[in-house]
Amino acid sequence: MTVPMLVLFGGADSTVRSAPRAPGCHRPWCEDILLIDSTSRPTIIPTDLHTDRPHSARMYDYFLGGKDNFPADRAAAEAAKAAFPQVVTAAQANRRFLQRAVGFLAGEYGIDQFLDVGTGIPTRPNLHEVAQSVIPHAAVVYVDNDPLVLAHARALLTSSPQGRTAYLDCDLLNPERILSSSEVRDTLDLSRPVALTLIAVLHFAPDEADPLAVVGRLLEALPSGSYLALSQVTADFDEGSISLLAETYRERGISAQPRSRAEVARFVEGLELVEPGIVAAHRWRPDTDLDRGLRDEQVSVWAALARKP
Repeated sequence: MTVPMLVLFGGADSTVRSAPRAPGCHRPWCEDILLIDSTSRPTIIPTDLHTDRPHSARMYDYFLGGKDNFPADRAAAEAAKAAFPQVVTAAQANRRFLQRAVGFLAGEYGIDQFLDVGTGIPTRPNLHEVAQSVIPHAAVVYVDNDPLVLAHARALLTSSPQGRTAYLDCDLLNPERILSSSEVRDTLDLSRPVALTLIAVLHFAPDEADPLAVVGRLLEALPSGSYLALSQVTADFDEGSISLLAETYRERGISAQPRSRAEVARFVEGLELVEPGIVAAHRWRPDTDLDRGLRDEQVSVWAALARKP
């Protein structure tokens, strides 16, 4: 009998080849993942991908032009584009903010340890590639709770020979598990500064989940001299479109909560903001005309970098 499975090929152009259900499983989202890396050695990872329902990471992959998404993700993403036609522009600007912030941290401050929570499906250049291009021995722990992200992380998020990367399958809202995990403890030295990156993930944590306390707990475990980089969708610039965008996510079972600048500022209370402070993502130290030519309402994402004193 041929065992149906989802096939991923490691490499920059990896893609989802098929997504049939596994034998004996009557749910449409029950698959095994077969990873084939650059050595052509297969690894099978049993998982539930829930391909019949959209996932925020796969929708983001679609916005960034990726191939690792399913019809439900694409339909939800198109609904999001109808609500906020600039969503692709915003996603791309947000990604460039991540790359600039990481390059700045490594290049200007010598930060060589990163804890990236809410990683998403790998999109080059990935965080560790940016950091290790500046500091080859940089260490990165990626954290996400989507099984497709997990599969790709194991295949694609490979470190430079001098550096280290690890991947933890965990939710942002479980900070104790993140901090106590062997992936974090064995990869990062928590006695030295660490950059905590929360890029385009906090808006998926509603207030009732107390994301302020979650972020506070993660920062509490990091020493003085550590940094927090974050980005968060906001309705401050285009209330109508962003409110409708959030509703399209919530209608599909995905928590979505835009936040104002004042609400974002609460995440960095007690920290030292790095200039230019809390600004629209494309305005945070732009280095390309792609960002310099954008308007705030096209991006509708607050971004900030702050240091723990």
